[in-house]
Amino acid sequence: MIKVFSGVWPLLLGILLIMLGNGMHFTLIGLRGGIEGFSAAELAIVTSGYFLGFLSGARITPVMIRNVGHVRVFAALGSFMSAGLVAFPLLTEPWAWTILRILIGFCMSGIYVAAESWLNNAATNETRGKVLSAYMIAQTLGIIGAQGLLTLGDAATSVLFIGASILVSISFAPILLSATPVPATEVARAMPLRKLFTGSPLGTVGIFLLGSIYATQSGMGAVFGSQIGLTAAQISLFVAMLFAGALLLQYPIGWLSDRMDRRKLIFGASVIGFVFCTLGWATAGGFWFLMVSAFFAGGVTTPLYALFLAYTNDSLSAEDMPAASGGLVFTFGLGAIVGPLATGWAMEGLGPFAFWLVLGATFGAIALYALYRMTQRASVPTAETESYLGVLPTASPVAIEAAATWSAELAEAERDETQQQS
Repeated sequence: MIKVFSGVWPLLLGILLIMLGNGMHFTLIGLRGGIEGFSAAELAIVTSGYFLGFLSGARITPVMIRNVGHVRVFAALGSFMSAGLVAFPLLTEPWAWTILRILIGFCMSGIYVAAESWLNNAATNETRGKVLSAYMIAQTLGIIGAQGLLTLGDAATSVLFIGASILVSISFAPILLSATPVPATEVARAMPLRKLFTGSPLGTVGIFLLGSIYATQSGMGAVFGSQIGLTAAQISLFVAMLFAGALLLQYPIGWLSDRMDRRKLIFGASVIGFVFCTLGWATAGGFWFLMVSAFFAGGVTTPLYALFLAYTNDSLSAEDMPAASGGLVFTFGLGAIVGPLATGWAMEGLGPFAFWLVLGATFGAIALYALYRMTQRASVPTAETESYLGVLPTASPVAIEAAATWSAELAEAERDETQQQS
C-alpha cells in the first residue's frame, strides 16, 4: 500500500488543499450572501453559475492542455481561481458573484482535468482502483474539513475568503513540484443525449435529476441554514453532514451494487433520500433532526452518482463507455444548473423549508422512474455487470473514463477467474 501511494501522495495532498479552499467558498457564499441581504433566488443564480462554468471547463480545458501543456494550464487556472476567491468580499453584488462563480467553476473543472490526468498516468492497471478511491476520499475529506475551518473566522469580513484563496494557492506547490509530463489529455466526444437515453433511460434521467440534487445540497444548503437562523458553526456542521454520510454509505451501497439488481438499489437509495428529506421538512428546524436528515439525504447522493454510472455501463460495450461517460457528465451538469434555480425560486415563494420539499420531490421522482424502468426491461445478470467504483460528482470526464475502464477490466478478470474455478 505504501508503494502504491508513494508516487501520488503529492497529488492527493494538493487536491485535499484545493478542496479545503473550494469547500470553504461554497459555504461562504450562503453565509456572506445572507449577511449582504441577497435573496434565495439571487443566491440560486450565483450557485448555478458555478456549475455552468464547471460544465464549460470540462469541454474546453482538454483543448487548452493540448495547446500549451498541463503545467501552464494548471498554474493559470489556479491563479485565476485564487484571485476570484479574494474578489468576492470586494464585489458584493449578485451579478458580480455570478460572474466570479462561473470563473471559479471553470477553473475547478480544468484543475480536475489536469490533476486527474496526472493521477491516471501515475497509476498502473493494478493500482488504479486504489488510487482513484484514495483520490475520492481526499476530495470528500477536504470538503468536510473546510466546514471546520469556517468556524475560525467571521463571514462578515474578508478573512475567510482570503484563507480559502491561500489554501488554493499553496495547493499547487506539491502538485507542480512533483508532477511529471503526461501525454495530451484526450477526452472522448460525449455521446449524444438521444443515443444515451436509448441505451440507458434510467441512467440518463436519473443522473440529470441527481445533478439537481447535488447542486442544491452543496450550493443551497448554507443558504437554507442562513435563512432559518442557524449560527455559522451550525451551518458549517449542517453542510459537513451533507457530505459525511457518503463516507459511511459508499462502501455498503457499493458492496450491494455488485450483488443485486442495481435498479432496486437505486430505488432503495432514492427512497432513503426521500424519507430523510421529508423528516427535514416535517421537523421544522429541529437542529439534530436536521443533522440526521442531512447525513442520510446527502449520504445517498454520491453513491447514487456512482450507481448510475455503473448501471449505464452495464448496458454498453467497452468502446462506448468513454463517450457515455462524457454524456453522463454533461447531463449531470445540466441538472446541476437547473436544480439550484428551481430550489431558489421555491424558497423565495414558499419559504426556506422548500429546500427539503424540492430535494424530496426529486428523490421521489428518481425512485418512481426506477420502479417504472424495472417493468420495462429485464435486469442484467449480476455476473455480467461491471464492478462498482465510488466516483464523486465533482470528478471530471478523465477520472470517470478511467474508472469505467478499470471497472470493466476488473469485472472481466473476476469472470475469467470464476470460469477457471468452475
